[in-house]
Amino acid sequence: MIDIDQVIARIDGAETLEALEALRIEYLGKQGSISGLLKTLGGMSPEQRQVEGPKIQALREGATAAIAARKDALETAALDARLAAETIDLSLPAPQAPRGSVHPISQVMDELAEVFADLGFAVATGPEIEDDWHNFTALNMPESHPARAMHDTFYFPDRNDDGREMLLRTHTSPVQIRSMIEQGAPIRIVAPGRVYRSDSDATHTPMFHQIEGLVIDKGIHLGHLKWTLETFLKAFFERDDIVLRLRPSYFPFTEPSIEVDVGYSNEAGPNGSSRRVVGGSGDAPGHAWMEVLGSGMVNRHVIAAGGLDPDEWQGFAFGTGVDRLAMLKYGMDDLRAFFDGDVRWLSHYGFSALDVPTLSGGVGTPV
Repeated sequence: MIDIDQVIARIDGAETLEALEALRIEYLGKQGSISGLLKTLGGMSPEQRQVEGPKIQALREGATAAIAARKDALETAALDARLAAETIDLSLPAPQAPRGSVHPISQVMDELAEVFADLGFAVATGPEIEDDWHNFTALNMPESHPARAMHDTFYFPDRNDDGREMLLRTHTSPVQIRSMIEQGAPIRIVAPGRVYRSDSDATHTPMFHQIEGLVIDKGIHLGHLKWTLETFLKAFFERDDIVLRLRPSYFPFTEPSIEVDVGYSNEAGPNGSSRRVVGGSGDAPGHAWMEVLGSGMVNRHVIAAGGLDPDEWQGFAFGTGVDRLAMLKYGMDDLRAFFDGDVRWLSHYGFSALDVPTLSGGVGTPV
């Protein structure tokens, strides 16, 4: 019979995992000495197996436990030696994993929604494929208006069930008509979204983004319009020195109509470049005026087209380009870059998905 004390002494004396494995094979392998003893049980009588079986099984279990304990001790010693030899600088930042970014247009859309929500406006949407009544006629635009010409508007060859011409909407103003018809008054909405016009250069693209606002209530006047626009622009550009200049103008859907200018200055950038920075009076030294909004009191015919009584309800409307606001706020100089899909441009101007605009924390994140 094999001496268990001798077996354990040899196992405890193994200095490497390789030496320990050799002992395991020697004792417990298929041809191992202890395994051989187990095989001899088959040739013994029942009486002999009752005597020798427990001894051989105890020998096997003792060797197995000793090997497991020694293996654990050798692995722990190897790990301690490795940790002592290697050093890790935990002060170094972890490598950044590739991340996507939010497009500046999506970011500015969220910023605008946040600003107007704080002013009590709801966000309204409508179809991008419109009929000419909602897009033109209901907005007091006559058949002879140049915006209705084929070279300015994308028309479809088919008409709808009412016989009206179908087109890609040229502004989000049809949402105002649909909202008045569906919701009635009073109403306070902004309508952001994509619009389409046949135009393309450094400051125009066939598809771009607009946001329009509409307020219908009793006793509404130009003072309400001016305060709303001034509060909106101060919150969006995050500056208290925004100065507005209101100029009379003409739009078929408003009367009176007003162009809204803001003061700005040119700020020097790298490599001799410059960018427009909104703020201050346009009459101040080194400043000028720049148009940013069209607005006015809603025309009586438009209120009537929305199913409301213009003798009872009054309101104001305004509209501006989301793309242009993004260019002004974040210093972009070419509108076409918004649609090129250049990853380098997006990595420079894009926003982290976690940069959620809030009025308390700042609606925008400097780039």
